[in-house]
Amino acid sequence: MTSPLTLIPRPDDARPLDPSVDHGIQAIVTGASTAETCTTDLAAGPWDFDVRPGYGPGSSMGDVIPTGAPRQGELPAPYRVATEADLHDRIRRAKEALGDRVVVLGHFYQREEVVVHADYVGDSFQLAGAAQAHPEAETIVFCGVHFMAETADLLSRPEQAVVLPNLAAGCSMADMASIDDVEDCWEQLAEVYGDLDTPDADGLLPVIPVTYMNSSAAIKGFVGRHGGIVCTSSNARTVLEWAFARGRRVLFFPDQHLGRNTAKAMGVPLDRMPMWNPRRPWGGTDEQTLADAQVVLWHGFCSVHRRFTVGQIDKARSEHPDVRVIVHPECPMEVVDAADESGSTDYIRKAIAAATTPTTFAIGTEINLVQRLAAEYPQHRIFCLDPVVCPCSTMYRIHPGYLAWVLEELVAGRTPNRITVSADVSAPARVALDRMLAARP
Repeated sequence: MTSPLTLIPRPDDARPLDPSVDHGIQAIVTGASTAETCTTDLAAGPWDFDVRPGYGPGSSMGDVIPTGAPRQGELPAPYRVATEADLHDRIRRAKEALGDRVVVLGHFYQREEVVVHADYVGDSFQLAGAAQAHPEAETIVFCGVHFMAETADLLSRPEQAVVLPNLAAGCSMADMASIDDVEDCWEQLAEVYGDLDTPDADGLLPVIPVTYMNSSAAIKGFVGRHGGIVCTSSNARTVLEWAFARGRRVLFFPDQHLGRNTAKAMGVPLDRMPMWNPRRPWGGTDEQTLADAQVVLWHGFCSVHRRFTVGQIDKARSEHPDVRVIVHPECPMEVVDAADESGSTDYIRKAIAAATTPTTFAIGTEINLVQRLAAEYPQHRIFCLDPVVCPCSTMYRIHPGYLAWVLEELVAGRTPNRITVSADVSAPARVALDRMLAARP
């Protein structure tokens, strides 16, 4: 269980450090802070944006949301007007009433006011494991985004319900690889490589599909049907090694940067990693390039991690000559190359926890996690490479008001916002996920 939100004094100036990104944004909007945010709309409640299509204000607001993306109904008024303290109280009381019948999972990128109520906090892979580890719970409340709740449904018991507090909490990266586009790509690759499901004389398939955890259940099902596997940012290299042992090449989606950074570190030349853009004929490439490819990268990306730049790293080094720069592998290649280290959110947390002497860290990942780490480890100076406060717009759609609402609905015997994966998708998707779980670094 996480502890309630606390204000931890910094040793260098004795001022309290508040891990709440929302508090910081509210201070910017009221003029109490001179910091900068990417949009002052972040200060509003997410319910103001649920009635219209889009990812909401923040890092992903420039991305185009697919037609038919889940929409959230209107949150009842009492939850919209309640104070932070009132919502905290209602959530606490509802959790006490539900006891072991519910487990609340919170992603690292969630706002602090939600994370303080989570029974387990982690990345999507760790939280999927936490869902699997609690067969006694009747309901899993997943404070994350849609693909994460789908994965929890795939890995939990059939009778368990998985609830997403706000159905509008999607993922723009996951949406960049739709099942229709991936199947079209697969058909076109068959024109170049031949029968994709038949191994050659060496027992290798022409191409192995690999999808990042940040993808829909439908994509995971596609991968499972075609001999492929799911990867995480923690085991991407191990998964690529698994795939190369079984195929001539890899189709990697939806995040081009994780695929490129991982394959490059394994020695795959950049000219053998063409990009497949589903909006262009033949993916924007040609048959000969595809024939020579070792990794075909999908034209997808994380809007949060695309904000980080080499210029930000240069500035951090100029202002803090002893700085240790760690970035997430979803960042562009030039940013990963310029950093001291790159790794998953869990890698970043462990690196900071393992530092035995006071250290200055510049971190290239989502701001909610960075500020939480800065508050948790006050002996270090920890700051986000991007000085503009701009959280993941879709994670930010999970507000304490929604968490209070779904928990009180569960207390009343109702199950709102249940996420279910159809049987035709779930069976092959579980195959791909089981392969992922076995691919330990």
